[in-house]
Amino acid sequence: MKTMTVLIIDDERSAREEVKRALSAYPSFEIVGEAQNADEARQEIQLKKPDLIFLDIQMPGESGFELLASLSEVPEVIFTTAFDQYAVKAFEINALDYLMKPIRDERFAMAIARVTEKGKKQEAEKPTLPVNRTIFIKDGERCYFVKLTEVYLIESMDNYARLYFGDQKAFLKTSLNQLTEKLDETVFFRISRTHIVNLNYIREIFSMPKGKLRIALKSGELLDVSDRQSVKFKLINGV
Repeated sequence: MKTMTVLIIDDERSAREEVKRALSAYPSFEIVGEAQNADEARQEIQLKKPDLIFLDIQMPGESGFELLASLSEVPEVIFTTAFDQYAVKAFEINALDYLMKPIRDERFAMAIARVTEKGKKQEAEKPTLPVNRTIFIKDGERCYFVKLTEVYLIESMDNYARLYFGDQKAFLKTSLNQLTEKLDETVFFRISRTHIVNLNYIREIFSMPKGKLRIALKSGELLDVSDRQSVKFKLINGV
């Protein structure tokens, strides 16, 4: 299963630390942020578009339920709460799980297993773009027919992706997360939150301090691989 990005939302710092500690045992889950109220959470969700949120229900101001109702796109949700009276409502809105505080390790493991199982099922069902596919891009007044094999770098630009091919580049109205789900992972590798590279265009790989990697593309770009993706890259490619 691909790495899942996680946002932790709870007004109590100790509760956020508890979830962070529990998640440290699961390397396929990457914490991309935390928030202590609905306003902060909304900004973080819009900015980072996490795959999964751990969400407290009772918070100052808006509740966890009110936060979810205000979102146009809702990530997968695991509720974390000290109160059991909300369980029925939580599952009515299709939450993946409902964890009672303090969270027991074995119960947390069950929730993670549920997330992982759903993620694997979705990956098995998702269509992958054939690597020899030609895609159409309309960028402003210009139009391009581009073979995916010719795309050597994809860069995140907010809700757009900038594709580099040949000596040109063009914007595609889609997010990097959406592209990651559709592209053939044996050819395209996401090295960080902001970049996907075509493995066939890598010229050289450099070992950096603390186990990180740096990639040099044949086109001349030097790109840093994130800590987590450096580990994954080494495992996949035997570096």
